[in-house]
Amino acid sequence: MRSETLRIGELATRSGVSIDTVRYYERRNLLPRAVRSAGGFRLFPCESVERVRFIKQAQELGLSLDEIRRLLTTGGVQECQRVRDILRAKLTELDERMKMMRSFRRTLSQHLTACEKELNERGGKAQCPVLVNLAHPQPKKDVKR
Repeated sequence: MRSETLRIGELATRSGVSIDTVRYYERRNLLPRAVRSAGGFRLFPCESVERVRFIKQAQELGLSLDEIRRLLTTGGVQECQRVRDILRAKLTELDERMKMMRSFRRTLSQHLTACEKELNERGGKAQCPVLVNLAHPQPKKDVKR
C-alpha cells in the first residue's frame, strides 16, 4: 500500500505558502526531494506540511534558512548540543542587534530633544539642528562609559 502523498499545490495550500516557496525549499534541501508521479507531478510525504510550517515559524523567529537546515539535519546524540549551539549563536547576534538599536534610539531621542528645544526657543525662526549637524558635523567627544 502506497503511503499518502501530496502534490506540490496541495502541500503549498496546507502549509500556507506558495508553490514557488515549496520549490525553493526543495532546492535548498530543506525538504526531501519529491518523487515524481507517472504524470511527472512532484509528490511529497504528508509530513512535509509540518516541516514547511516549522521552516516558516523558524524564519519568523529570525533564523536563516542555513540555520534552519542545520536544525533539520540534526540527529542522534549530538542533536541537543547542535540546537543549543545554534540558539546560543542566535542569542549573541540578537544581543548585538539590540545594543545597536538602543544606541540608535538614544541618538534619535537626542535629535528629537534638540528639535523641540530649537522650536520652543526660536519658534518660526528655528533652524533644524539635526540638519545643521548633518551639514556641518562636529567631532565626537570621547565618552568613557
